[in-house]
Amino acid sequence: MAQNPTEPNVLERFVTFFQGWLVRQQSFLEQLHHSISSESANEVNQQKSLIVQVLAHYQEYYEEKAKLARQDVLLLFCPPWLSSFERALLWAAGYKPSLILRIVDGAVKDLTDEQTRRMEEVKAETKNGEKELTETLARLQQSVAAPPLVALARRIGRIMDGEISSLDSAIEALMTSMLRVLEDADSLRKSTVSKVVEILSPVQTLKFLAAAAQFQLQVRRWGMERDSQKAPTGVV
Repeated sequence: MAQNPTEPNVLERFVTFFQGWLVRQQSFLEQLHHSISSESANEVNQQKSLIVQVLAHYQEYYEEKAKLARQDVLLLFCPPWLSSFERALLWAAGYKPSLILRIVDGAVKDLTDEQTRRMEEVKAETKNGEKELTETLARLQQSVAAPPLVALARRIGRIMDGEISSLDSAIEALMTSMLRVLEDADSLRKSTVSKVVEILSPVQTLKFLAAAAQFQLQVRRWGMERDSQKAPTGVV
């Protein structure tokens, strides 16, 4: 799958979307906390409605992310809109799915025996999925250092037309593979959340979603503060 160079307005549109998405994330976090402590007569229905809204909020992010990936997948493996700390936590252009399960462990303390058994099954499935994708990522890294591609790169200043075609083909194949890994990783992330929500009760799901949002927002806040402290004087 060929990818054209990213147009500036494509990147700008995603950054603008992401900034607005984070504002809505903060709003949802406040709503989640309020719903957890609420004693409304229609409590369960309200909880379920909020859960649907929050999951739709995440789905919107994945849809916009997929659009950008089709334009320039490399941007998502080293996203300039994230802090250096956020980027250090990335795995296949996002958080590891197993992080979702660790958040559940920390936020939900009243799992039944049956819920615990089902969560262990999800953990095993997720671990296997992560292992397969990690191995695929390792093979991609090895392909970048493969002799044919490296040899062409070293001769970049004096390669002939046929070799330029070979280099283009190699890069295109690499981008296609990276896009496939990203799509598979996002699919694993989304399926893990779906399985967790299916296991948890509404109020447990609210606690999980609140903890996940809190984690993301705190990591971003801390990372942005660290980057601003390291920025040279006079640089905004």
